[in-house]
Amino acid sequence: MAGTVQATVVEVRTALGNVQINLFDEKTPETVENFLDYVNSGAYANTVVHRLEPGFVAQSGGFVYNGMFPLDSVPTGTPVINEPLLSNVRGTIAMAKLASSPDSATSQWFINLSDNSANLDVQNGGFTVFGQVLGNGMEVLDAIEDLPRFNLGGAADSIPLQDYTSADANNDVEVTGDNLVIITDVVVTDSAAVTNPDIVPVENTLIDAVTPDVPGSGNSSSGGGSLGFFLLSLALVCRCIKFKRS
Repeated sequence: MAGTVQATVVEVRTALGNVQINLFDEKTPETVENFLDYVNSGAYANTVVHRLEPGFVAQSGGFVYNGMFPLDSVPTGTPVINEPLLSNVRGTIAMAKLASSPDSATSQWFINLSDNSANLDVQNGGFTVFGQVLGNGMEVLDAIEDLPRFNLGGAADSIPLQDYTSADANNDVEVTGDNLVIITDVVVTDSAAVTNPDIVPVENTLIDAVTPDVPGSGNSSSGGGSLGFFLLSLALVCRCIKFKRS
């Protein structure tokens, strides 16, 4: 287990409730600084949960709903260095990145809905965990996890929708902003040096036990089949294909 960490607390404000997250400033300083740059710039306002894999992850930080489709991409800056020190257990937040490119994370992040340590702690150089959900925040994530998923094309091929059914999809009912899981904003709620000293994050003990990913070496794990954490730069195509439930 890792030692006590200092942390900033942020609140992810969603259409289904708010989620407070304790960031691990000391253990993953580069990643936290990168994330807070997006937070403080307002880049995460009106972003959507564009990917849901039940029992695995809920992913956001890449696309913004500005009242119409297709969704807009979040402008991204310089990729951040990978810091795979902590484990991808349930309730942790981690950075998404390009396949076979450990140091490629920019704006996209995901919440682990289950213990994904055996896979994500080693895949693609390990996925950087940089915070942990507080209190009853996972109840909000569990509610999102229970939503039906649909294929809207592009990066939204497994997007959760509210108040939208397979019958709606089959009848070409238009998807609106009311159907999306919108993150209205992510804000800092406590910037104190020590916010939750009782939290002891789980260390990633698996990363040192495997050979580092090297593209073309046969050990590169670009997506682990259904995983595929690609930071897609393409805008979503929301009205050019037939919606299908996953």
